This record gives sequence, structure tokens and C-alpha cells, in this order.
Amino acid sequence: MKRVGILQSNYIPWKGYFDIINMVDEFVLLDEIQYTKNDWRNRNKIKTSQGIKWLTIPVFHELSQRIDETRCIGQAWRKKHWASISQSFARTAHFQEFKSCFEPLYLQSDEVMLSRINHAFITTVNDILGIKTKISWSSDYHIIDGKTDRLIDLCKKTGATEYLTGPSARGYLDEGIFKEVGIGVRWMDYSGYREYRQAFPPFDHFVSILDLIFNEGPNAARFLKSKELS
Repeated sequence: MKRVGILQSNYIPWKGYFDIINMVDEFVLLDEIQYTKNDWRNRNKIKTSQGIKWLTIPVFHELSQRIDETRCIGQAWRKKHWASISQSFARTAHFQEFKSCFEPLYLQSDEVMLSRINHAFITTVNDILGIKTKISWSSDYHIIDGKTDRLIDLCKKTGATEYLTGPSARGYLDEGIFKEVGIGVRWMDYSGYREYRQAFPPFDHFVSILDLIFNEGPNAARFLKSKELS
């Protein structure tokens, strides 16, 4: 059996994103589809002493622009984001230990393509969490058009026998078509996450994975559902 996950790249995603990566044999970044404004592609949330703060990468946006065609505007956002992260997490238990993993991604990179920026953060987090899943790009497989047809085509080309997806896909995904071609569909369940040590209550599960890493350090992976199941 080969299980595959297919999602658009996100900027410093929340822990559920990495659970999907860790629960599949291959994770495909589907960045050949249209970029969506005000979405997770270029922004995410962190907790601060003043409450939730959005970190947003400014990007050039045109109609029908693909995610992998999206360019960030300038480099000033890098220092601003790192300053916000440093200020918010400076007193967490493991910021000093893990800041060297992320500081270069902010202050020593001049990458302008959003997909590549997201990929760098995702693979760095995978290394920290001990996730060994193969990460590939949809462009590696020459995808076809159509929401469900595209996913089935990618599953076939990756050799998948099972497709793992999030609950938001229930609104458009036709399981019957997958079954017709011999590919099972498994739905990710995001409920039941354990709380961890988190600065600035009340507790919030739906923040960037950076929160879990800086608060729990080497124990961060233990708070992933996929690690509990392994």
C-alpha cells in the first residue's frame, strides 16, 4: 500500500499540516493551481502577549496567477517576521535551542518565489520533527485539469493506493470516482489534539507549528497525532 497526501504549500503551517505529511508515504505540493488571496499560502498566526498576530508575506497578485508563479514583494517582511517571532517566543523553553533552525531562513535568504519559501520552512520543520516523508511537487508529474480528475491523476502517477485528505475536501471530492479506479480515500481527523505548554493563554491549537517547537522543543513531535499512532 502507498498512501499519498496532496496539498498546496502553506507558510509556516499549523501542526495538522505536518500530521498529514507524517501519515503518508509521499506528500505532493500542489502549487500549479490558482493562488488564493487571504489564505494560508502566504500567512499564518502566532501567539503574542497581545493576542493572536498574523504574519503575512506580501505578494504580487494577478488574476489566475498560480501559486508557483507568486512572488513576494521585497525582503523587508523577513526582518519584520523574525522580529515578531523573536519577541513573542524569546521566553519560551526552547527558543534559544531552535532559533538557529529558522533565523537563516528569514535573514540569510533572498528567495522571492512563495512556493520555494514555503518549501524551505516545511522541510526544515520536517527535519526537526523527524518526519521522513518524501516531498515532491505536482510539477514533477505533469498534472491535468479538473479538481477531482487532477487528484486522481496525481494519485495514479505517484502509485498511490490510498489518498489522505483533510475534512474541507468533503465539499467537492467524489469518493466514488476514486473507488472506481481502485484508490481508497481516508479522511484526516483533526480532533483530539493534546494541549502542550503554551505561552499567553488561553490555549489555541490553530497557530503555526513554530509555537509547538519553541514551547516543547525535542518533545514537539509527541504532540502530533501521527506520532501517537506510530
